[in-house]
Amino acid sequence: MIHFECSPKPSEFEEQVEKPGAAWLTKHATERPKDLWGVFKPALANAFRNLCAYSAMFEPVGTVDHFVSCDEDRSKAYVWSNYRFASGWINSSKSTVTSSEIFDPFEVGDGWFEILLPSLQLVATHAVPETLRKRADFVLDRLHLRDDERVIRQRREWYRMYQEHELTLDGLRKKAPLIALAVEKQQRSAA
Repeated sequence: MIHFECSPKPSEFEEQVEKPGAAWLTKHATERPKDLWGVFKPALANAFRNLCAYSAMFEPVGTVDHFVSCDEDRSKAYVWSNYRFASGWINSSKSTVTSSEIFDPFEVGDGWFEILLPSLQLVATHAVPETLRKRADFVLDRLHLRDDERVIRQRREWYRMYQEHELTLDGLRKKAPLIALAVEKQQRSAA
Protein backbone atom coordinates (compact mmCIF):
# COMPACT_ATOMS: atom_id res chain seq x y z
CA MET A 1 0.00 0.00 0.00
CA ILE A 2 1.01 3.57 -0.63
CA HIS A 3 -0.45 6.92 0.37
CA PHE A 4 -3.10 8.43 -1.91
CA GLU A 5 -4.70 11.86 -1.66
CA CYS A 6 -8.46 12.23 -1.77
CA SER A 7 -9.38 14.09 -4.95
CA PRO A 8 -12.18 16.63 -5.17
CA LYS A 9 -15.50 15.12 -6.17
CA PRO A 10 -16.46 15.61 -9.82
CA SER A 11 -18.72 18.60 -10.45
CA GLU A 12 -21.70 16.48 -11.57
CA PHE A 13 -21.40 14.01 -8.69
CA GLU A 14 -23.77 15.80 -6.34
CA GLU A 15 -26.60 15.99 -8.89
CA GLN A 16 -26.09 12.51 -10.34
CA VAL A 17 -25.17 10.52 -7.21
CA GLU A 18 -25.47 12.32 -3.85
CA LYS A 19 -28.97 13.77 -4.17
CA PRO A 20 -30.65 10.81 -5.90
CA GLY A 21 -28.71 8.45 -3.61
CA ALA A 22 -29.98 10.16 -0.48
CA ALA A 23 -33.54 9.95 -1.83
CA TRP A 24 -33.07 6.27 -2.70
CA LEU A 25 -31.79 5.46 0.81
CA THR A 26 -34.83 7.15 2.34
CA LYS A 27 -37.22 5.00 0.30
CA HIS A 28 -35.25 1.72 0.62
CA ALA A 29 -34.16 1.42 4.24
CA THR A 30 -33.07 -2.22 4.11
CA GLU A 31 -32.04 -2.90 0.48
CA ARG A 32 -28.49 -2.87 -0.80
CA PRO A 33 -27.82 0.64 -2.16
CA LYS A 34 -28.46 1.04 -5.86
CA ASP A 35 -25.34 1.56 -7.96
CA LEU A 36 -25.46 5.21 -8.94
CA TRP A 37 -21.69 5.62 -8.56
CA GLY A 38 -20.63 3.36 -11.45
CA VAL A 39 -20.66 6.12 -14.06
CA PHE A 40 -17.95 7.86 -12.02
CA LYS A 41 -15.59 4.87 -11.99
CA PRO A 42 -13.39 6.41 -14.75
CA ALA A 43 -13.04 9.60 -12.69
CA LEU A 44 -12.19 7.53 -9.62
CA ALA A 45 -9.62 5.50 -11.58
CA ASN A 46 -8.03 8.76 -12.74
CA ALA A 47 -7.96 10.03 -9.16
CA PHE A 48 -5.98 6.91 -8.19
CA ARG A 49 -3.72 7.17 -11.28
CA ASN A 50 -5.28 3.85 -12.41
CA LEU A 51 -3.62 2.10 -9.46
CA CYS A 52 -5.45 -0.22 -7.12
CA ALA A 53 -5.68 1.60 -3.79
CA TYR A 54 -4.49 -1.54 -1.97
CA SER A 55 -2.02 -3.36 -4.24
CA ALA A 56 -0.61 -0.08 -5.63
CA MET A 57 -0.35 -1.56 -9.11
CA PHE A 58 -1.92 -0.64 -12.43
CA GLU A 59 -5.51 -1.83 -12.55
CA PRO A 60 -7.06 -1.76 -16.05
CA VAL A 61 -10.61 -2.59 -14.94
CA GLY A 62 -11.10 -2.08 -11.20
CA THR A 63 -14.14 -1.49 -9.06
CA VAL A 64 -15.52 1.27 -6.88
CA ASP A 65 -14.67 0.18 -3.35
CA HIS A 66 -16.69 1.70 -0.53
CA PHE A 67 -13.98 2.05 2.10
CA VAL A 68 -16.67 2.11 4.78
CA SER A 69 -18.89 -0.63 3.40
CA CYS A 70 -22.61 -0.20 2.82
CA ASP A 71 -23.16 -2.88 5.48
CA GLU A 72 -21.13 -0.89 7.98
CA ASP A 73 -22.70 2.51 7.28
CA ARG A 74 -25.31 2.89 4.52
CA SER A 75 -25.19 6.68 4.82
CA LYS A 76 -21.74 6.64 3.14
CA ALA A 77 -22.92 4.74 0.06
CA TYR A 78 -23.10 7.90 -2.05
CA VAL A 79 -20.19 9.87 -0.58
CA TRP A 80 -17.29 10.53 -2.98
CA SER A 81 -14.67 10.66 -0.21
CA ASN A 82 -15.65 7.09 0.78
CA TYR A 83 -14.70 5.64 -2.61
CA ARG A 84 -11.42 3.90 -3.42
CA PHE A 85 -10.42 2.42 -6.78
CA ALA A 86 -9.58 -1.26 -6.28
CA SER A 87 -9.03 -4.57 -8.01
CA GLY A 88 -12.27 -6.51 -7.86
CA TRP A 89 -10.81 -9.56 -6.10
CA ILE A 90 -9.14 -7.39 -3.45
CA ASN A 91 -12.34 -5.42 -2.92
CA SER A 92 -14.18 -8.73 -2.45
CA SER A 93 -11.55 -9.79 0.09
CA LYS A 94 -12.69 -6.99 2.38
CA SER A 95 -16.14 -8.60 2.63
CA THR A 96 -17.16 -8.40 6.31
CA VAL A 97 -14.12 -6.42 7.46
CA THR A 98 -14.90 -3.07 9.06
CA SER A 99 -13.07 0.09 8.07
CA SER A 100 -11.38 0.24 11.48
CA GLU A 101 -9.70 -3.13 10.85
CA ILE A 102 -7.81 -2.09 7.72
CA PHE A 103 -5.81 0.90 6.55
CA ASP A 104 -7.37 3.66 4.55
CA PRO A 105 -5.11 4.41 1.57
CA PHE A 106 -5.65 8.10 2.37
CA GLU A 107 -4.09 7.56 5.81
CA VAL A 108 -1.24 5.16 5.01
CA GLY A 109 2.09 6.81 5.68
CA ASP A 110 4.92 6.99 3.17
CA GLY A 111 7.23 4.04 3.52
CA TRP A 112 4.89 1.94 5.68
CA PHE A 113 5.09 -0.95 3.19
CA GLU A 114 7.79 -2.19 0.87
CA ILE A 115 8.39 -4.92 -1.68
CA LEU A 116 11.24 -7.33 -0.99
CA LEU A 117 13.39 -8.39 -3.92
CA PRO A 118 13.67 -10.95 -5.35
CA SER A 119 10.66 -12.59 -3.59
CA LEU A 120 8.31 -9.69 -4.45
CA GLN A 121 6.57 -10.08 -1.09
CA LEU A 122 4.98 -7.02 0.46
CA VAL A 123 5.93 -6.37 4.07
CA ALA A 124 5.23 -3.73 6.69
CA THR A 125 8.28 -1.66 7.58
CA HIS A 126 9.43 -0.15 10.85
CA ALA A 127 7.84 3.10 9.65
CA VAL A 128 4.42 1.69 10.62
CA PRO A 129 3.70 3.06 14.10
CA GLU A 130 4.05 0.37 16.77
CA THR A 131 0.39 0.73 17.73
CA LEU A 132 -0.63 -0.16 14.16
CA ARG A 133 1.67 -3.15 13.50
CA LYS A 134 -0.94 -5.82 14.21
CA ARG A 135 -3.37 -4.08 11.90
CA ALA A 136 -0.68 -3.91 9.19
CA ASP A 137 -0.19 -7.68 9.41
CA PHE A 138 -3.96 -8.21 9.32
CA VAL A 139 -4.26 -6.06 6.18
CA LEU A 140 -1.46 -7.95 4.43
CA ASP A 141 -3.16 -11.27 5.21
CA ARG A 142 -6.84 -10.38 4.76
CA LEU A 143 -6.38 -8.49 1.50
CA HIS A 144 -3.90 -11.11 0.24
CA LEU A 145 -1.26 -8.45 -0.37
CA ARG A 146 1.78 -10.14 1.20
CA ASP A 147 2.37 -13.17 -0.99
CA ASP A 148 -0.85 -14.41 -2.57
CA GLU A 149 -0.09 -15.93 -5.97
CA ARG A 150 -2.53 -13.56 -7.70
CA VAL A 151 -0.64 -10.49 -6.56
CA ILE A 152 2.83 -12.06 -6.85
CA ARG A 153 2.11 -12.93 -10.51
CA GLN A 154 1.26 -9.30 -11.20
CA ARG A 155 4.40 -8.06 -9.43
CA ARG A 156 6.52 -10.66 -11.20
CA GLU A 157 5.29 -9.45 -14.58
CA TRP A 158 5.95 -5.77 -13.85
CA TYR A 159 9.40 -6.64 -12.52
CA ARG A 160 10.14 -8.85 -15.54
CA MET A 161 9.10 -6.06 -17.92
CA TYR A 162 11.50 -3.71 -16.18
CA GLN A 163 14.35 -6.24 -16.11
CA GLU A 164 13.92 -7.05 -19.80
CA HIS A 165 13.84 -3.33 -20.71
CA GLU A 166 10.23 -3.37 -21.87
CA LEU A 167 9.54 -0.74 -19.23
CA THR A 168 11.78 2.03 -17.94
CA LEU A 169 12.15 2.81 -14.25
CA ASP A 170 9.90 5.84 -14.86
CA GLY A 171 7.32 3.54 -16.42
CA LEU A 172 7.61 1.16 -13.49
CA ARG A 173 7.03 4.07 -11.08
CA LYS A 174 3.73 4.78 -12.88
CA LYS A 175 2.51 1.16 -13.09
CA ALA A 176 3.90 -0.41 -9.90
CA PRO A 177 5.45 2.26 -7.65
CA LEU A 178 6.33 -0.09 -4.77
CA ILE A 179 8.35 -2.29 -7.12
CA ALA A 180 10.10 0.81 -8.48
CA LEU A 181 11.01 1.81 -4.92
CA ALA A 182 12.40 -1.70 -4.31
CA VAL A 183 14.51 -1.47 -7.47
CA GLU A 184 15.81 1.96 -6.43
CA LYS A 185 16.68 0.63 -2.96
CA GLN A 186 18.49 -2.33 -4.53
CA GLN A 187 20.43 0.02 -6.84
CA ARG A 188 21.48 2.24 -3.91
CA SER A 189 22.73 -0.73 -1.89
CA ALA A 190 24.69 -2.04 -4.89
CA ALA A 191 26.40 1.33 -5.48
